[in-house]
This record gives sequence, structure tokens and C-alpha cells, in this order.
Amino acid sequence: MTQLLCTIYRSSKVDGMYLYVDRKEDLARVPEVLLERFGRPEPAMTLLLHEGRKLARAEVAKVMAAVRDQGFYLQMPPEDADFRAGAPDYREAPAGAARPEA
Repeated sequence: MTQLLCTIYRSSKVDGMYLYVDRKEDLARVPEVLLERFGRPEPAMTLLLHEGRKLARAEVAKVMAAVRDQGFYLQMPPEDADFRAGAPDYREAPAGAARPEA
């Protein structure tokens, strides 16, 4: 069974954004432009990935392949993260109803 020990970083700029990297290489292969947009990487956890492991918002095989091939896997926040963070939810307004103030 193939395994990969990853360090997972949380973005200091975007809630729900995480960066998976090989623990041995750390951030060495992550492009500088990505790190600028990601913000200061905040260590979240170290995780041993393998074929039988389940991840909440990503397929483990895709994460492992990306880390091996390009040096990182970027997990984006859920599409509706802004709505759950208290932003006005325009999707819920009934037709013809006043929309909430932004």
C-alpha cells in the first residue's frame, strides 16, 4: 500500500483553504505566487495518507497524486463558504422580494 506523510497548512487569508504538502519537502515546491495569495501558512496537522483513508472534502488518491506530481494539493473552501460566514444569501430570496443589504 502506498503512503504519504503530509503536512497540512491552513490559509491565513481565506477561511476553509488548505494546502497539503509532503512533510519531507514542506513548502519547497509550492510556487511563490500561490503562497502570496494563500497568506501565511498556519500548520493545521500532519496526516498519513493512504488508499484506505477518507478525507472530508477531497479524494485521497487525487491529493496524493498532486502532492507527488507538483509538490502540493490546494483544497479550496466549499462553494457556499461565504453564505455560511454571514454574507447575504441572495439564493434564498423569493422572486420579487427585497434583497438583503450587502
